[in-house]
Amino acid sequence: MDIKIDESALMAMQDLLGEHFDDTLAFCFSEFSRLHGAFEQALDTEQSDAIRNIHSLKSNAAQFGAVTLADTARIIEHGLSQGERQVLQAQIDALPGVIEQSIVLLKQWQQQIEINS
Repeated sequence: MDIKIDESALMAMQDLLGEHFDDTLAFCFSEFSRLHGAFEQALDTEQSDAIRNIHSLKSNAAQFGAVTLADTARIIEHGLSQGERQVLQAQIDALPGVIEQSIVLLKQWQQQIEINS
């Protein structure tokens, strides 16, 4: 899967958050993992909690430019809302890797911005 980030979204968040950007981005990385864990835990027991957690993951990812992660979470959220869990299994299985690769790209962007500053 080709993982994409939206650098313009990151730059907008950096402009908005100023000196708090780096700390907020680091928190966002841990939040991606926390929300994924909560999603996984609720998936087989409490569907509404799973949908809420994947929705939050989608929103956080979109806000910080993790395009592929936001799209994957959106597909999962929509499918679960429609009761299509079996169809979604490939996306659910791919989610940890999408999170990991998205974080790598976001960190690389962050390092590149610091080098160019």
